[in-house]
Amino acid sequence: MMRVLLVCLMLPLLLAGCGADNIYASDAEVAKYRYVSDEPPSVTLYTVISTNTGSGGHSALLINGRERIIFDPAGTWNHPWAPERHDVHFGITEKMRKFYIDYHARESWYVRAQKLPITMAQADQLMARVERNGSVNKMMCADSVSSALRDMPWLHDKVPFTFSPLKLSKAFGQLPGVTEKDHYDNDPDDNSGVLMIQQQPYNHGDTQFRE
Repeated sequence: MMRVLLVCLMLPLLLAGCGADNIYASDAEVAKYRYVSDEPPSVTLYTVISTNTGSGGHSALLINGRERIIFDPAGTWNHPWAPERHDVHFGITEKMRKFYIDYHARESWYVRAQKLPITMAQADQLMARVERNGSVNKMMCADSVSSALRDMPWLHDKVPFTFSPLKLSKAFGQLPGVTEKDHYDNDPDDNSGVLMIQQQPYNHGDTQFRE
């Protein structure tokens, strides 16, 4: 009942904003840029937090298992070498991971990364869940991330359903085994130039860019 009430309260804001982006990369693109990390399986919650007010602005998940992906609901980051399917980005090499953080960390925002070790089976389960989630409407990032996490039997009673990135981050940070790191940057708030710079090597055919 509470969730229905919250959705009703948020509806005018959702209707005023943009709809979901229905981007769907081809099988060939996803296969071409697929990346497998040699790190143990894990899930990392990214929370973008205001340096001025301490409010939460965005939530996303980095999932590392048989491959490494980012679930970035209603997000605006993109790169040609991280093909996207309905808010899931594939091919998340170390360079792409750092690019994602750098895009969000700027003068008025920092990025909190909270990493939880999980099993390969749990990573498979969570990846399958976010891949079938579909595109997310604007302002619904924390809702989508918390829903995906709560659908995991091993997290259902430990993570709340919430529209608040900060509330989600607080609960996730209390899980046993979580490590936390904050990323700061002094880039200007207009981060459109960051995407242009990040994509320059791609445009010039730099094959080392994927590493």
